[in-house]
Amino acid sequence: MGEEEDSVTVDHNSCDGADSSTLPPPPQLSSKVLTLPTVLTLGRVAAVPILVATFYVDCWWGRTATTSLFIAAAITDWLDGYLARKLRLGSAFGAFLDPVADKLMVAATLILLCTKPMDAVVVLGPVPWLVTVPSIAIIGREITMSAVREWAASQNGKLSKAVAVNSLGKWKTATQMIALTILLASRDSSFERLLPSGIGLLYVSAGLSIWSLVVYMRQIMRVLLKK
Repeated sequence: MGEEEDSVTVDHNSCDGADSSTLPPPPQLSSKVLTLPTVLTLGRVAAVPILVATFYVDCWWGRTATTSLFIAAAITDWLDGYLARKLRLGSAFGAFLDPVADKLMVAATLILLCTKPMDAVVVLGPVPWLVTVPSIAIIGREITMSAVREWAASQNGKLSKAVAVNSLGKWKTATQMIALTILLASRDSSFERLLPSGIGLLYVSAGLSIWSLVVYMRQIMRVLLKK
């Protein structure tokens, strides 16, 4: 979920990397709601119900379609942010929608995978909680960070900087996207040997999620204690 904001980040559809005093967005674009990056983001939102539908199609093309949709969503997640920065097409609506789209796609995928438990290692046999545990950690972290960022935005500038997206969050998002792609692909018998690596990466992503949450909380505490 995405960095977020994290997976994705809150800055994806904004021009955060540029100094607004030296690189003002073109006046004819600043008032637009449906810029190209935002259209790509809306496409990710629209793809969620299709992803759910194809997941439950129990044949090769259903599994292929689900994996392909997720990969396309991951690519557009990067692409819309790149276009927003490169072409200065950032908008307030895009900055709001981007993390929402990422979280919807990731949360939906995690929940879908939890509904059909997979055997990660033959030696262990069926382990129904194997995907559920990291999924709860990842989704719980995203809900918590969304609430924390909303609260920080209502306070002062220092608190907002304390919860700004960092490199740890970006690594979390990268491992998360790769893990989910592998897990979706491994539902096909041709790729099932990749399942253990997908499970392992999902736990790495969950660990990074919790770690990044702790880092953000520590930064917030430092700001509050200095008051």
